[in-house]
Amino acid sequence: MGKKKITVGIIGFGTVGTGTAKILLGNRNILSERTGFDIVLKKVADRDLQRDRGITLPKGVLTPDAKDVVNDPDIHIVVELVGGIHPAKDFILEAVRKKKHVVTANKALLATEGNEIFSEAQKHGVEIGFEASVAGGIPIIKVIREGLVANNMVAIYGIINGTSNYILTKMTEEKVEFSDALKDAQRLGYAEADPTFDIEGIDSAHKLTILSSLAYGIPLSLDRVYKEGITKITSQDIEFASELGYKVKLLAITKATPPIPPLARGGERGVEIEMRVHPTMIPSEYLISKVDGVFNAVYVEGDAVGSTLYYGRGAGDMPTGSAVVADIVDIGRNIVSGGVRRVPWISGGAGTRKIREMEEIESMYYFRFSALDKPGVLSNISGILGNYNISIASVIQKGRRIGGSVPLVVLTHRAKERDVLNAIGEIDNLPVVSDKTLFVRVEGKEE
Repeated sequence: MGKKKITVGIIGFGTVGTGTAKILLGNRNILSERTGFDIVLKKVADRDLQRDRGITLPKGVLTPDAKDVVNDPDIHIVVELVGGIHPAKDFILEAVRKKKHVVTANKALLATEGNEIFSEAQKHGVEIGFEASVAGGIPIIKVIREGLVANNMVAIYGIINGTSNYILTKMTEEKVEFSDALKDAQRLGYAEADPTFDIEGIDSAHKLTILSSLAYGIPLSLDRVYKEGITKITSQDIEFASELGYKVKLLAITKATPPIPPLARGGERGVEIEMRVHPTMIPSEYLISKVDGVFNAVYVEGDAVGSTLYYGRGAGDMPTGSAVVADIVDIGRNIVSGGVRRVPWISGGAGTRKIREMEEIESMYYFRFSALDKPGVLSNISGILGNYNISIASVIQKGRRIGGSVPLVVLTHRAKERDVLNAIGEIDNLPVVSDKTLFVRVEGKEE
């Protein structure tokens, strides 16, 4: 008796589509040995049939019409790698309604339209695989859904945008400014001609939306994610951070506040969920602070397992293709065994948990004030901070520029964001402060 076959069709033959096809064809034998079934790539749809992608598909596989994939009755799994919202959403919903399983790397689509897509998949009894939507080749979705399923999630911190991480790494290592580092990233192909999604934290927010929903059982809530990019960070701030023992990273953060007690039984009542993307100072000795260049890393803390860290390539044809094929294999196993929907989409089941407003979060803070070099300036600033219950941990003031402005750097103990915003508003109106204050949130254990 021959092996069972799982038939796959791909829509979108760009970077990730090409990587996926290369793996399915090149590693077909090893996949068959490991799974006990054959994965057959039957169709690949793309409007551009002429471009050389460095791979030769079997005759008759390539087609210009996505409907050839969606409407093929032999195809079990449709892989959507078009990107964007439309027509990708239409392809996925059409496939789902034809009771085909779907694998996608489309984080923007899932973050914005995922609630509808997953609802339709549940209605029609099919699965949506989305491992490739977050952190490329790092299997972080499987980690949260399966490997750490026994845990209440305490917190997740992710470096999940390689472009921003490359820019901040270059600024740190070569002491160049943001604009020069961005140009270098564009020259090397790490940043798009329009880098807005990467440098403003939007891409990270898409991915965080998915992680937070998985970790805490809340609906996909992109509109509730606080988003702040890296464009205001200067090489001077990075140097001051280093002097204080920190590195600057663009972090995607989701956490339960207050933290769920270990092995809580009902102790999670009243917990609120934070979802935020912003530049963050983290202690230089932390492992995640050592993740440089275009690499990604995700730190996950569970109440039972404690601290864990996952590191690897967050983009690229083969790393992301690896994640796509992993989903194809998982769904294929479920089809063969009759265990479809073996792992539910939502891992938590606490859909009523409240999302914390950004003004309510608490953090340590780094402030860089542009202050006139005059006696009494620090006491004026510290007095206002004290009025808002903000306590100073460290101060750095360098240079003497009589009558001019100098940077005054303050690191605080934990404070509430609302108090910080109110204090800065008041400080920026002081006659001795010549420019808007820059502040960066600080994560890590308070000394």
